[in-house]
Amino acid sequence: MTIAPALLTDRPSDYIREHIRTVPDWPVPGVQFRDITPLLQNPRVFRVLIDQFVHRYFDTRPDVIAGLDARGFIIGSVLAYELNVGFVPIRKKGKLPFTTVEETYELEYGSATVEVHTDAVKPGDRVLLIDDLIATGGTMMAGKRLLERLGATVIEGAAIVDLPELGGSDKLREAGLPLFTLVDFSGH
Repeated sequence: MTIAPALLTDRPSDYIREHIRTVPDWPVPGVQFRDITPLLQNPRVFRVLIDQFVHRYFDTRPDVIAGLDARGFIIGSVLAYELNVGFVPIRKKGKLPFTTVEETYELEYGSATVEVHTDAVKPGDRVLLIDDLIATGGTMMAGKRLLERLGATVIEGAAIVDLPELGGSDKLREAGLPLFTLVDFSGH
């Protein structure tokens, strides 16, 4: 039997942070891209990551988890499985085959649209909205609006990473969305 080594730090959030890769000047010069793929490549780190969300939502279990395209699908679907609840993908426009409702939001250099199937949630469903990262908050805000238009209540927004200097987490909280994030990269 192999015994796993102890965590390098006492805090899981520090352990998770150590496994997030920063890619300078990607996708454009001046951007410090926070790459979560190393979290997913190492099964031990991936387990620690998912366990943080499982412990957070085990007692206040949502009815459904909605994941934002595309990295929110990875975390959200595994979390939904672990909590034994349904998973709903919120996709970029044109990717869902059934009748959808859509929401357009502003980006730094234009706009984007996300959509969800009209039967993805039921009125009164308690939904956890999840993504890998909160930057400007536009995608998560659009997801929140979509779910609320279908009658659901978004109980919390969750992400691995918060980039507080971009203002998204403040904007989401001001809109009444409680947030849970594991790591913030302020001052970077």
